[in-house]
Amino acid sequence: MTRQNKPVDVVLVGLGWTSSIMGMEMTEAGLEVLALERGKDQNTVPDFAYPQMADELTYGVRYKLMSAPADSTVTVRHSSQDVAVPYRQLGSFLPGNGVGGAGTHWNGHTWRPMPEELRLRSYVEEKFGADIIPEDMTIQDFGVSYEELEPHFDFFEKILGVSGTAGNIKGEIQPGGNIFEGPRQAPFPLPPLQRTLNDTVFENAAKIKGFHPFPLPAANASEAYKNPYGMQLGPCNYCGFCERYGCINNSKASPQTCVLGALKQRKNFSYRTGCEVIKINKDSSGKKATGVTYIDPNGDEVFQPANLVIVGSYAYHNVRLLLLSEIGKPYDPVSNTGVVGRNYAYQMVGGATLFFKDKNFNPFIGAGGNATVIDDFGTNQIDFKKEGFIGGSYIFAAMTNGQPIRNMPLPSGTPSWGADWKKAVKANYGHTMTIGTHGSNMSYRDCYLSLDPTYKDKHGLPMLSMTFNWKENDIRMTQFMKKQIEGIVEVMKPDHVDYSFKDFGSEYDVRPYQTTHNVGGAVMGTDPATSVLNRYLQSWDVHNVFVMGSSAFPQNIQYNPTGLVGALTYWSAKAIREKYLPNPGPLVQV
Repeated sequence: MTRQNKPVDVVLVGLGWTSSIMGMEMTEAGLEVLALERGKDQNTVPDFAYPQMADELTYGVRYKLMSAPADSTVTVRHSSQDVAVPYRQLGSFLPGNGVGGAGTHWNGHTWRPMPEELRLRSYVEEKFGADIIPEDMTIQDFGVSYEELEPHFDFFEKILGVSGTAGNIKGEIQPGGNIFEGPRQAPFPLPPLQRTLNDTVFENAAKIKGFHPFPLPAANASEAYKNPYGMQLGPCNYCGFCERYGCINNSKASPQTCVLGALKQRKNFSYRTGCEVIKINKDSSGKKATGVTYIDPNGDEVFQPANLVIVGSYAYHNVRLLLLSEIGKPYDPVSNTGVVGRNYAYQMVGGATLFFKDKNFNPFIGAGGNATVIDDFGTNQIDFKKEGFIGGSYIFAAMTNGQPIRNMPLPSGTPSWGADWKKAVKANYGHTMTIGTHGSNMSYRDCYLSLDPTYKDKHGLPMLSMTFNWKENDIRMTQFMKKQIEGIVEVMKPDHVDYSFKDFGSEYDVRPYQTTHNVGGAVMGTDPATSVLNRYLQSWDVHNVFVMGSSAFPQNIQYNPTGLVGALTYWSAKAIREKYLPNPGPLVQV
């Protein structure tokens, strides 16, 4: 029998970046807010305290902060003709678990998209013609412009305490920054992180090639910093325990360090952990949500009434919840109709590992966002018609950690064990650096999310199924980036170099880690026939349901998604506060 709780004004599904921000915005509007988090509670102190967090085996290898497949997973296949099977061992992507979500274990790369990426289809059609878009490619505009989001990028960067060098302030190009970025109203809150040897070597080579290197914008505090919520961050000590870890030094931006400490002090906010939301309930009309149903820590089913439901869990969990709740028509790739699950996309990455006998890079001195970047081959810098692909990538040299289990690169051909392996480790540790590409991934008619017809979770509900494979367009893009890196490497003259890029014929493989940048499936847009959400992240079908996160991306940008996710959350919150609350109903008429 389902138990019913006391009604609240707002229920938040999940408690990571987006729900933390929405909690601040909605409580500030005077609403009673309740967050329901599936995982456990975790705080900077004592959960991330030294020395327990600086444990590579527990957190870096065994993924203690991640969502275990035994508790929650997806099924995966390459095409709709294949039988999907469960993702049983974490590899390709690492969803977070618990309060803070993936914002707890990220590296801190904080980017704004290029303005053209937010209106990608229009940009391509206007500049190159619609005929260069492959027939099965389903890219579209976000429905919101860079100019509209700019104030929200600025505020989110201040909340995180981003360290970096601006390249374009109010249309004026700034030396040392990213000259290809969209105009920003103000510099970054903090100066860039200190440079390390890999930065210098890469920067010199990039300049020789005529490129424009700059420090990667990082949510790792370069100096002590207090954000607009009154949260205090300490300067990064370059310990290297960023990605896959909670920050031991209160230096890496996370929901815990930047938002939750302030949010938890508000009397009109509360949260419950161990509560897995399985359904958004609707009234008899089907056009208004009445609250959510969740499974509590005792395994009991509970109905939580609410006037407003804001979904802010991991990208593909958002999609699954909408499908289970029958909000929006499920996508059908055969008829190319329906919207929920449509336009799933991932990220295209590649890289080179360079070995130098005469250089010691001190890899144990690193930070999550410690990198130098060039954006000379970004989306707005490439002639798509000439090159034969749509998309772009930034190229970067990073030194994030020197952890002995995960960071032991050896030249190709080295034995995997024994005396010769030991000699190679001794000869190469500290003498390697990497150059990577982080590129866009377009959306396609046959890459989508759906409910699995066979596999069910521990509650007896269908798992989410992911149908995805690499496409020729994106392989062409990454091979183009490989050529650019080869030119830089030629200038750097390493003793040995190994490349790792997907080539034609490559199929998506869930085993190696790639990125945790899963996007799409509940995309935003201006047409209900091709989007789940309107431009304010409001459900077209159920007006008091808003869905946050990268599930709203209609294709993946070339950058890490967190900066755009944060800006879109503040954009949506502003619309809720200024437009929806005074007059509840659809914010966009169709």
